[in-house]
Amino acid sequence: MKLRYFALLISMLLFTSSIFALPRLAVRLNDQCIDCHVNPTGGTLRNNNGWFYGKLPMSMISPREKDLKLSPKLTDNITLGLDMRGQFLYSQEKSKTDFQDMTAGIYSNIKLSEDIDIVARYDFVQSVWEGYGIARILPFDGYIKGGKFTPNFGIRIDDHTAYTRGGDFALLRDGGTAGLPYGPFYLETGMEVGFYLDKLAFFTASVGRPSGNFPFEADPTYTARLEITPTTDRFGLMFGGSYANSKTREVGFPPKFNNTDIYGGFIGLGYDRFALLAEYDIADNYVGEDITSNAFMAKLSGQIIVGLEAIVRYDRFDPNSDVDNDELAHLILGFEFFPYSFVEIRPQYRIHMEDPSIDNDAFVMQFHFWY
Repeated sequence: MKLRYFALLISMLLFTSSIFALPRLAVRLNDQCIDCHVNPTGGTLRNNNGWFYGKLPMSMISPREKDLKLSPKLTDNITLGLDMRGQFLYSQEKSKTDFQDMTAGIYSNIKLSEDIDIVARYDFVQSVWEGYGIARILPFDGYIKGGKFTPNFGIRIDDHTAYTRGGDFALLRDGGTAGLPYGPFYLETGMEVGFYLDKLAFFTASVGRPSGNFPFEADPTYTARLEITPTTDRFGLMFGGSYANSKTREVGFPPKFNNTDIYGGFIGLGYDRFALLAEYDIADNYVGEDITSNAFMAKLSGQIIVGLEAIVRYDRFDPNSDVDNDELAHLILGFEFFPYSFVEIRPQYRIHMEDPSIDNDAFVMQFHFWY
């Protein structure tokens, strides 16, 4: 059964003739994260380009002319945004359905000058806040960021169920959280610097204290990432690597902190209406002392028509590479439907794979509104 599912994924990857780079929305315009977001590493508040892309060409039936009567700006230097997600769940393992309120966040940006921004976010559902300043004052179009933010590691996607981005939080299956820590609620308080080499390379490095740790409770976390984007007119290519060093706390009392190293590589390929992205990470001393873990994610997406995309994603997490049959994996088949401006409907069927196999597949219907 597992071989059949894996063969299905591989066949879809191999026999797709055209794929485009990541992040897939940016690569269609040959842009980078900073071209659509205030944050240079992506996420949270969208700038004017990102706002108009969500309002007009991204959706299926919205009018294509720019309606200047609508704008996220309160004044010339103050911008607001919002993000709300909820979902309907069906768990085969639990034989029941449920509804989940995922997030309801509000964003703001105050532009103090042409080169300095103050960004803030608060999530009313999760009671999580994020805030930082960005000063674009360094050489090579560089910037310095300070405050509370998500460190720049690997590929930043908006689905935390990827084991490279936080794991499934045990929402659809029994057991504890699996995956690397970079989920939607993982933040660090610290500083980050970033440098651009034209459109070819983007390098970031940060140091910070993870949320949940008190001052002086543990050593800082260090994160670095290099992204190379030699995009051509015909196809897109993006590849790079990430590294993080931290002190990971083991479950138990008294508290014990392990020196954790996480190494990762990622790649994106693209052409026309299709995109393939993948990431592989190795974590030493993450789940326990002298234990090596690894996480893998591969995602294939293709635009069927404007406003409708098909998605296939495979995720795998091995908490201990020295132990057999302890891996967690799932195959996600679904669609992302953008019927109108700032509205997304995301149906997904999730096939969970483990040894021994159990009946624990799940269906998710997610609703997403943003501005």
